[in-house]
Amino acid sequence: MPLRLIALPLGPLETNCYLVLDDASDEAVIVDPGADAGRIQAALAAEGARASAIWLTHAHFDHVGAIADLQEVEPLPVLLHPDDRQLYEHATVQAAAYGLMVRSPEAPTSPLAHGQTLSVGAHTARCLHTPGHAPGHVAFWFEDAGVVLAGDALFKGSIGRTDIAFGDHDTLLRSIREQLLTLPDETVVYPGHGPATTIGAERSSNPFLR
Repeated sequence: MPLRLIALPLGPLETNCYLVLDDASDEAVIVDPGADAGRIQAALAAEGARASAIWLTHAHFDHVGAIADLQEVEPLPVLLHPDDRQLYEHATVQAAAYGLMVRSPEAPTSPLAHGQTLSVGAHTARCLHTPGHAPGHVAFWFEDAGVVLAGDALFKGSIGRTDIAFGDHDTLLRSIREQLLTLPDETVVYPGHGPATTIGAERSSNPFLR
């Protein structure tokens, strides 16, 4: 059965949380639960799916803000690249800088590594380390489905911010060129904010990549 994705724009920054679903097993993973745990749980219930893990592209507060509330309902493994552990542990401080409040998330359970293979039911994804927006930023590439969850590295017509703590513009451009633009042109890019795009479209028209 094909991979299914449900996008949930959540919180004041409308961060895209993704539910990655395997219909054959009713298994799901939650990618970047930034806010509104109740809405995430309601979406899972509507699909008759049960989450098996939380995957994080990175640890900015708007991508981790619902973890504490989700964990109160059901403890789930939290997968995070170790280079973002410092950001993760200071999620409440990050949010406060924007005049917002998030609960401190539970400690991550498993470290992600570049090239690591992850699974959702019968579907597999490869973890791609894409630092620049954040030091431990990763993307999740479902090769067979032709899909990459790119977090805040690459957007439709734009790229992630680097004028923030631990951001680095040159590193981000290198990550995009070496890890994302090397994917097939038809690969659908699901970003951390805003609409989906494709690798081919961004290769040919993204003004930040010229």
